[in-house]
Amino acid sequence: MIDVARLAGVSGQTVSRVANGSLNVSPETRRRVLDAMESLGYSPNTAARALRSGSFETIGVIAHRLARTGESRTVEAVARAAREAGHTVTLLDLDSTEHADVAEAASRLSHQAIDGLIIIRAEIEDADRLLLPTGLPAVVQDATFGGRLPMIGSDHAGGARLAVEHLLSLGHRTVHHVAGPADSIPARARLTAWREVLAEHGIAAPEPVQGDWTAESGHAAGIAIADRPDITAVFCANDEMATGLMLACHERGRRIPEDLSVVGFDDVPLAAFLSPPLTTVRQPFARVGARLVEEVLARIETGRGPRGGTGAEPAEPAELIPCELVVRRSTSAPRP
Repeated sequence: MIDVARLAGVSGQTVSRVANGSLNVSPETRRRVLDAMESLGYSPNTAARALRSGSFETIGVIAHRLARTGESRTVEAVARAAREAGHTVTLLDLDSTEHADVAEAASRLSHQAIDGLIIIRAEIEDADRLLLPTGLPAVVQDATFGGRLPMIGSDHAGGARLAVEHLLSLGHRTVHHVAGPADSIPARARLTAWREVLAEHGIAAPEPVQGDWTAESGHAAGIAIADRPDITAVFCANDEMATGLMLACHERGRRIPEDLSVVGFDDVPLAAFLSPPLTTVRQPFARVGARLVEEVLARIETGRGPRGGTGAEPAEPAELIPCELVVRRSTSAPRP
């Protein structure tokens, strides 16, 4: 750093500010310091800096099946919020939700210089069996942790209620449902809310069609639904299945929304450009990601790690962020 300061004609403190990403340096000075670093082959020693400051300025993220829409968009929002807060993200994507696999991933991340941990929907049935590194501040987007860790997520049940109430308000006598995977917590929350709303209106819930989040499963459901003229309204647990269902209806001459009203969930960018544009429930991915980062940074600041899981400690808070119904042209009143 002394050599860099001498070559750039600045103080050692200025070199330290540039190395630490401080904004309190003029662009011209920053450029001279960066040029001197490059000329001398110098790069900041992040390990030494962390020992001195006590912070790596890095958040670990564990995600389950990152290819899925909810997980990928939440991780994107977490990375953006972390970047805006001056932190980087180290990501591990898991295929398995076994307790040992998630615990091993958390342990690996804790040895890779992270200050805190965010778990994106691990969907663990018994979270008390999950052992996390002692003292590591952690926040989850997963209701199964039941008060052991702070939880922040979308209000899936509230969003599903908006979808079903919308279809019933248009005059449909009942609403059919293309559900997500049985082992998915959001899918189960949406399924339960769909049944509850119908029951509140005195309507017996028809048998749901089981999907797996993919457009292919929605298309298979659509083939069966399109051949039943008595079905006039369908709530799909995500937009991809709704897209597949709409294609199957088009192939069989079933018009949307004249013959069949369709509502999805998520509000993926493609939803507004389908034919017709899809009415859907918008998940607050950006807000959820920002709140996860805010909460883990607050816990890093105070040094609050996970609960012990003994049941003696007060429960950690759970925050559900409301979803929003986006009405487009795939829904209408049923034909007389």
